[in-house]
Amino acid sequence: MTMKFSVILPNGATNELAGMKDPVEAYESMTRVAQTAEEVGFDALWVSDVFWPGDFSGVDVSQEFLFECWSTMAALARDTQRVRIGQLVSGNLFRSPALLAKMASTIDVMSHGRLTVGIGSGSPALEAQARAYGYDYPDVPVRSRQLREAVQILLAMWTQEEATFEGKFYTVRGAINQPKGVQRPHIPLLIAGNGEQVTLKLVAQYDDACNIHGDPATLKNKFAVLKAHCESVGRDYQSIYRTSGSYCIIADTDEQALAKASASVRAVFGDAALIGSPATIRDRIAAYEDAGVQELMLRFPGLNQQDAIRRFAQEFIA
Repeated sequence: MTMKFSVILPNGATNELAGMKDPVEAYESMTRVAQTAEEVGFDALWVSDVFWPGDFSGVDVSQEFLFECWSTMAALARDTQRVRIGQLVSGNLFRSPALLAKMASTIDVMSHGRLTVGIGSGSPALEAQARAYGYDYPDVPVRSRQLREAVQILLAMWTQEEATFEGKFYTVRGAINQPKGVQRPHIPLLIAGNGEQVTLKLVAQYDDACNIHGDPATLKNKFAVLKAHCESVGRDYQSIYRTSGSYCIIADTDEQALAKASASVRAVFGDAALIGSPATIRDRIAAYEDAGVQELMLRFPGLNQQDAIRRFAQEFIA
């Protein structure tokens, strides 16, 4: 099996920290999950960029703990040694692109070159959080144009001695960013989103990696669209690293696993989720791989995930 696997850490985004009263213990519990995933052979760790928790049904649970994404990135850079680290994904509206480029460069050095910068234009589910924190949240076409400008600024900040960009939404004039990070030619950039006419075209033009959500049939179609965009701009489709996400509950039988899955998880992920016996999960991984996915980012239920992570690694990571 050539598929790579990674873990989406329980920073509170899907209410994994509900009921915890000690923030220090909550944070250290998340760190133990990260270190266990690294120990047993997962390839990467990802952190959600939201401001307060919500569950998969979209219901906000605003008073439970949630650890901010990029602060957590800095700690992960020093609390781990081998795995790559990244965001699933940074909300473009939450930080200016020039500042984000500087933050990323610093963390790439802190991690000795293990950072991936994930970015997206933002989903409708984030509008309430953005406005609560004082950010404007324009409609999808505007957010998409803002993302296009932000991507160009990130790349300029990572590759030019003095970055200059004049856009409708963002401007930088002679911005200096030293050090630029460890990785060359620059820190890998991942764009998340399923939009065929804007987001996937942006991936083909600028991106190192993409993250697309859906079942294997949906993903196969989306990757075909991406390939066509690559051909139109003269880009090698195989140079783009293709990722997707799923939810994982592993048990001895399908029935035992399904009994642990909430209705909202089943509604969002459906039959494509990695929920079931090892044999069932193996078949579903094969379907993702056949669709063209190179890395599956997995959410595991609850906070105390180490046993599930270890079992998954024993079954599916060589």
